[in-house]
Amino acid sequence: MKDKRLTLYELNSLVKEVIECEMPNEYWVEAELSECHESRGHCYMELIQKDEQTATPIAKAQTRCWASKWMIVRPYFERTTGQRLHAGMKVLLKVKAQFHEAYGFSWIVSDIDPTYTLGDMARKRQEIIRQLKAEGVFDLQKELSLPLFCQRIAVISSETAAGYGDFRNQLTDNPYGFKFLTWLFPAIMQGDGVEQSVIQALDRINDVIDDFDCVVIIRGGGATSDMSGFDTLALAENVANFPLPIITGIGHDRDESILDMVSHTRVKTPTAAASLLVDHLKQVLDALNDAQDTITLCAQQKLSTLNAQLSAISEAIPRLFSIVKTRQEARLDTYYQRIAHQMGLKLSTLNAQLSTIESKIPMVLERRLTSERHRLEILEEKVHSLDPALLLKRGYSITLFHGKAVRAPQDLKAGDEIETRLEKGTVVSKVLKY
Repeated sequence: MKDKRLTLYELNSLVKEVIECEMPNEYWVEAELSECHESRGHCYMELIQKDEQTATPIAKAQTRCWASKWMIVRPYFERTTGQRLHAGMKVLLKVKAQFHEAYGFSWIVSDIDPTYTLGDMARKRQEIIRQLKAEGVFDLQKELSLPLFCQRIAVISSETAAGYGDFRNQLTDNPYGFKFLTWLFPAIMQGDGVEQSVIQALDRINDVIDDFDCVVIIRGGGATSDMSGFDTLALAENVANFPLPIITGIGHDRDESILDMVSHTRVKTPTAAASLLVDHLKQVLDALNDAQDTITLCAQQKLSTLNAQLSAISEAIPRLFSIVKTRQEARLDTYYQRIAHQMGLKLSTLNAQLSTIESKIPMVLERRLTSERHRLEILEEKVHSLDPALLLKRGYSITLFHGKAVRAPQDLKAGDEIETRLEKGTVVSKVLKY
């Protein structure tokens, strides 16, 4: 057995002969790309097939497309699909088995069917659109309105992109002299990092959202094949739910990404986005000018009408004054006659009342005099009954000190001279003690 041993090269050559003899044909194979990169003009791919239930890889294979084929296949594929070959993409490849003594086994690509990939891409796009509509966010941006004075613009773009410069120049050099404030939030605008980079830029804008009126996402040129980064669910959800209107200018006439679909407004290019903002502000200015003209016209018409009315009133005033004067004089004359008549009636009534009162006065006076006379007689009797002389006649005496009646011994002191009145005379005494 040891005499039949082979070198590795001989063994690999044998395998190569078997494969070339048993598998001489080319085969169309469906697979997913897990890796794809170019080197020296050649394209190196790794194909993978996953279990539909668990997504676990169940088959892998190395694939190569040599430069002679790749320079033909690649432009056609990208022109048809609008995308570059990248990991995660499903493809339909025409391959032939090849075994190389030094490099081992690989499948050699001779053709790629772009229509297969287009179908898969379309299915993915439709699934994303369906999911966005099911979530109720697909048209959220369309419900927003650009602010009337939309001048503070947050821009998401590549910092070195020519499109960003074109956008700023278009705003700055607008023919109306409008002033815009733009602030760049740099992001990757092509390749695999688009989704996460743009989302991060939106998050940064959201942190200072009160400083801006809208967001513009622009991409200055670039291949159509770089558009795949704008067809992702996560990015579409972030844009759809963003609280500011988002304007996109990332594609060309025939390329509409899912990002374009969910944005507030989609335009073709960065300069078109700038023109949109300038035109929007011009429309606002025109509306303000129209409103000003309308207000001025209405004011002038109102003033003209009022002036005409004032002139008519001025002309009518003398005539109206004469009529009013005549009417007022007639009313005053009527009032005078009424007052004179009422005064006559009132005087007659008062004279009658005065005559009645005058006739009653003697009787009332006599009655009052009789009453007062009687009252005086009663008072006189009371005064007479209280006359001190009557008390003196009854044997009482009155002691006076300085003309006032003494009521208690305490009112006097030793040496005071007092006067005692009796019925038939007066006695003067001096107090010795009490």
